[in-house]
Amino acid sequence: MSASKTSVAQTPIAPLLAPHLAGLHAFRRDVHSHPELSFQEERTTGRIVAALEAAGLAPVRLLGTGAYVDIGEGELAIGLRADIDALPLQELTGLEFASAHAGVCHACGHDIHTTVMLGVALVLKELHDAGSLGGRVRVIFQPAEERMPGGAKAVIDQGVLDEVPRVLALHCEPRIEVGHIGTRIGAITSASDTIRIKLVGHGGHTSRPHLTEDLVFALSQIAIGVPAVLSRRIDVRSAVSVVWGQINAGNAPNAIPSVGTLSGTMRCLDGQAWEAAGELLDDVVAQVAAPYNVEVHLEHIRGVPPVVNAPLETALIEDAARGEIGADAIELTPQSMGGEDFAWMTQKRPGAMFRLGTRTPGGEVFDLHQGNYAPDERAIETGVRVMAAAALRAVAGRG
Repeated sequence: MSASKTSVAQTPIAPLLAPHLAGLHAFRRDVHSHPELSFQEERTTGRIVAALEAAGLAPVRLLGTGAYVDIGEGELAIGLRADIDALPLQELTGLEFASAHAGVCHACGHDIHTTVMLGVALVLKELHDAGSLGGRVRVIFQPAEERMPGGAKAVIDQGVLDEVPRVLALHCEPRIEVGHIGTRIGAITSASDTIRIKLVGHGGHTSRPHLTEDLVFALSQIAIGVPAVLSRRIDVRSAVSVVWGQINAGNAPNAIPSVGTLSGTMRCLDGQAWEAAGELLDDVVAQVAAPYNVEVHLEHIRGVPPVVNAPLETALIEDAARGEIGADAIELTPQSMGGEDFAWMTQKRPGAMFRLGTRTPGGEVFDLHQGNYAPDERAIETGVRVMAAAALRAVAGRG
């Protein structure tokens, strides 16, 4: 590696970022106050494109919503992905720039993700204009992460990853202090599917269950038995987890209903086990329900596989973080059983996602997907510094 590429990789990001921080905070607050649901991110896409064009870049709009932009010249060294959609939740933060749309808010931090990647694009553009970038980076603003199986598939289908050799992403983490990040090699998120089961019988009186199908009892046996059977048919190290969130049947204590439903999720930290569990699910549900002579209708909605962080890409992030924010600011993050459609990208290309700390030191510990989530905006600076530094190392051939 040449001395010039080494120097580029070691370029400190903070001085380049400082002039943009006020504008990035204003951009984030504007996006936050105008949240848009999956595949409806028209205004958000427009704001992203306008900001990139104002910086002299040439973003490409994706079909529907979302965009991407290339910074620099030559072969692509890396892709960096942000998700841009909001959630169907009521904001409860009380912030001056809270959501202006009832029932929709950025409760997962995607406004932070989007702003970080805009900041990365602006910093890399400055380096390119100065003639010191030495390569090409693609920044991807992806729609619809919150709608399974996710907008990442639409991005891939449009060829956005075709030239990209490796890909990185970040996600807000309210349990990590601002100024810190969390990393790990291997599965960092879980596969996530939705399961809906409908049982149908003739109904009857609770005094005569032997004359009909005891549908409520059958539902209860499925609720208990299916997770238990799967745990014995799939390697326990893969952490297959079936958890029910809804069970509905009946209207009277002395009447056996004719219809009942059960809904939940199946999650798994291993991609192969996820496939195996999906293939087993039909048989397991049918076997558990068989003694009760009920009619079974199973709807298994495939969601996303796990995000599996590749060793080299994780090392790239950690090396960038050590250079920008210090080794003490890197934590081993636990695996999450939540789903994340960045997994589709890491199935196509080596990649990694890191957790971006958003908790104010000594402040309240929030949770994602809650209307009161209020990330510390200083996380924007941390995210830009780490992600831009990782991009420079990729361009220089380090990591």
